[in-house]
Amino acid sequence: MRIDQDIIPKKTLSSGEQIPCIGLGTFGSDKYSESQIAEAVYGAIQYGYRLIDCASVYQNEDSIGQVLEKVIQEKTVTRKELFVISKVWNDMHAEGQVHISFEKSLLDLKLDYLDLYLVHWPFRNYHAPGCSGDSRNPDSKPFSVEEFMVTWRQCEELVEKGLVRYIGMSNMTIPKLEAVLPLCEIKPAVLEMELHPSFQQPELFDYAVSRNILPVGYCPIGSPSRPERDRTDEDVVDMELPAIVKAADARGVHPAEICLKWAVQRGQIPIPFSVKEHQYRSNLACVTKDPLTEEEMEAIRLEDRNCRLIKGQVFLWESASGWEDLWDVDGKITGLE
Repeated sequence: MRIDQDIIPKKTLSSGEQIPCIGLGTFGSDKYSESQIAEAVYGAIQYGYRLIDCASVYQNEDSIGQVLEKVIQEKTVTRKELFVISKVWNDMHAEGQVHISFEKSLLDLKLDYLDLYLVHWPFRNYHAPGCSGDSRNPDSKPFSVEEFMVTWRQCEELVEKGLVRYIGMSNMTIPKLEAVLPLCEIKPAVLEMELHPSFQQPELFDYAVSRNILPVGYCPIGSPSRPERDRTDEDVVDMELPAIVKAADARGVHPAEICLKWAVQRGQIPIPFSVKEHQYRSNLACVTKDPLTEEEMEAIRLEDRNCRLIKGQVFLWESASGWEDLWDVDGKITGLE
């Protein structure tokens, strides 16, 4: 069984191009094997997913590339029907390195071009995949506008060379965006950020939308399978929020479906991931029917607890006072000289 593409809602990029309202995330390297992730990607595309969110640091692009090659060869989809995203990791930001990282992703994914390429995090602070939450790199330092623009210029060159159709940013803040957007020759088409009912980021969300930057939301159901390093006792469980549970009970569905309906109706593109077929199928199908009411949307809006789950503490520099410094909570870029 395959879902009809015509019933999947679309979101519109600043260019006017429409893309699917929901995508498939592929971060799972902490918990799943490459073969499990590849099998899920294959099944998801067969079912109807067309937007696939990848990243070099997930360490599985080569396996995903084999799947993309297979579904195109089998004529399940054409290359044009897919919208494939990848990201440059923090250790490849310096002059010349973005191109190297991009070419490897392109080779691993077995594609001639990417639809969207993101700067995964806005600084060069590196941590090894799978490291513990208290891991620190002594070379880490605060955000630098100059260093970020070196990275962004290389992304712009990829567009100019026809290797990528759109570029975007991820894990940014309003102060950082205010500092770099005036310097960009090519504006970001997308801003990827943590978005779920208990962490709605309304100011950043509205900032992006007002500038024709499409929000893409990771952790859309609260990331129950996130790495242990990103868990704290104060975290809120989105699928247990009263408004989410009430809407789910009224429909007889899993609370995860309500989180995804809310995300799509609000205006962001959620990118959930699961290796379980019934889950990735229901994640896609749920946004095609039975929308939330205005009253339910408002009730969920009021559930915002400002609960950031992915705090990024592994990127902290020596003089940082805490993970909040990464997110410019005081309205200015922390550590910027």
